[in-house]
Amino acid sequence: MKAQRGMTLLEVLVALVVFALAGLALLQTTALQASGIGRMEEKVLANWLADNQQVQLRLDKVWPEKSWSGKSVTFAGEEWYLRWRGVDTEISQLRALDVEVRRKKEDTAALISLRSYVVRE
Repeated sequence: MKAQRGMTLLEVLVALVVFALAGLALLQTTALQASGIGRMEEKVLANWLADNQQVQLRLDKVWPEKSWSGKSVTFAGEEWYLRWRGVDTEISQLRALDVEVRRKKEDTAALISLRSYVVRE
């Protein structure tokens, strides 16, 4: 008569622990990826807003002031705060234009800062 072979209770428990740890690692990785995607979407939207503001100032032929100007806008169903200013360069007819985008006016750090240059006509 053949002896029946099977897994012991200890082997089953070890296998369950291994699968549980693998499941937790997978869950943590998925959560990190989801939050990263949300952050990336926020950065892309902020970049579009900064770019749009720079284009609008160019179309309006505005010579950027050296002090900060700002406004709140609604974009993609969310409120955003934009601010911009001119920065002198070594060439008097050329001024840097810095645009920053924040979620709220009170936020200490900008989500995105974008610099371009404007030529005085």
